[in-house]
Amino acid sequence: METALVERLEAAVARLEAAVASGASLSAAAPRELDVPAASDPAIVAYDEFVAEAVGRLTAAAEKIGGKVLDATKVLAEAFAVAKDLLVQAKQLQKPASMADAQDFFKPLSDVITKATAMTEGRRPDYFNHLKSIADSLPALAWVAFLGKDCGMSFPTAHVEESWQMAEFYNNKVLVEYRNKDPDHVEWAKALKDLYIPGLRDYVKKYYPLGPVWGPAGGSLVSQPKAAAPTPKAPAVKAPPPPAPPSAPLFSTEKSPKSSQPKEGMSAVFQEISSKPVTSGLRKVTDDMKTKNRAARSGVVSSTAAAPAAAPEKTSRAGSFSFKSGPPKMELQMGRKWVVENQVGKKNLAIDDCDSRQSVYVYGCKDSLLQVNGKVNNITVDKCTKFGIVFKDVVAAFEVVNCNGVEVQCQGTAPTISIDNTSGCQLYLSKDSLGASITSAKSSEINVMVPSGVTDGDWVEHALPQQYIHSFKEGQFITSPVSHSGA
Repeated sequence: METALVERLEAAVARLEAAVASGASLSAAAPRELDVPAASDPAIVAYDEFVAEAVGRLTAAAEKIGGKVLDATKVLAEAFAVAKDLLVQAKQLQKPASMADAQDFFKPLSDVITKATAMTEGRRPDYFNHLKSIADSLPALAWVAFLGKDCGMSFPTAHVEESWQMAEFYNNKVLVEYRNKDPDHVEWAKALKDLYIPGLRDYVKKYYPLGPVWGPAGGSLVSQPKAAAPTPKAPAVKAPPPPAPPSAPLFSTEKSPKSSQPKEGMSAVFQEISSKPVTSGLRKVTDDMKTKNRAARSGVVSSTAAAPAAAPEKTSRAGSFSFKSGPPKMELQMGRKWVVENQVGKKNLAIDDCDSRQSVYVYGCKDSLLQVNGKVNNITVDKCTKFGIVFKDVVAAFEVVNCNGVEVQCQGTAPTISIDNTSGCQLYLSKDSLGASITSAKSSEINVMVPSGVTDGDWVEHALPQQYIHSFKEGQFITSPVSHSGA
């Protein structure tokens, strides 16, 4: 009996030893999702808490809206996750000597930002202002690429503030558009602003005022291949794509070395220009071409005036956008939205049967004139060239985006007029619309004509400034338009 008891005890001990050995091997083989130093780093812990609260609030608001707003918000969350991975990996690597040496290291973040920008390109999508707010705000995360005062970037805190200023223009549009219509959109816009200002700005100011913390000088170089521990939010590692044509990366600040190969792209263009006489292609400006000698300056949008056919079109930022011209379209969609697209040389376009619940969207029109005879909710003119529009009243706003050489006449009232990325805009305001708020961004050659208080039928021209002076006084920057002496 004692022998049997001893045998049972030995068998039990053997099973325990086997179980312990099996558990040890399993735990040793299990990958760790986060290095112990990263898990104990106060800066990383604070980053996780900040992202969980701020991005979580933004995502909750986006889920109530859904659609493209939610998709863009997910891209934003991905960008913040990639930024965290870069901070964790930087502590294990040697600081790169220049931005060129770190391009591959920062490429995952650059790819996510490019993905967000691609959502705003092409034909203007729904919720464009939401998507543009996210796309223009994500470059704020490029503060992780700050390598010192000589790297060509502002200090991290200042970089975050400057990047948000680029996105705030579109974020404010969301607030104005949905202020009295949908509280979910308002909450989303407020959450986006709080994410950057004061959220990300205060975090960077507290933990990384001088940029990321890099590993010791003897550590591995950034440019060397490395096997990083997987993290929950990191994007999947893919094989490198085939070499693409050279382009300007997000974090590049240095010029590429000279090459003995034939020049391509813009280099070849500049070489061809420099090899020809400078004034060989210029036309002589005659007296009848000068503005002061123009016969017709009546101050109304003319349906018969046309530019000389032989005159070359003016090149500008807005004119450089390319889009595919589709079939002409002018129709009312779903009873709520008038769509006018790809109209060329049409001087008699008119929308008569409209009401204050409908909107008007004009896209890709050239050398045409449109009249909106009635009150509508809002009007948007997008990517049009040499286009004129006459409207009576709008309830919300009138917008001009990505246009070149447009004339706008308001015969009634318009609370808000927005001009964005446009070169050449002649705006005529009636007496009832003089109280309109005019907002402009990245635009030039904007002239506003207002009725003369002296003689009926006469107009007074006012040029909106496109150059500004920023002066630092009493602890803050004071911005004022540049004033030129003379006529």
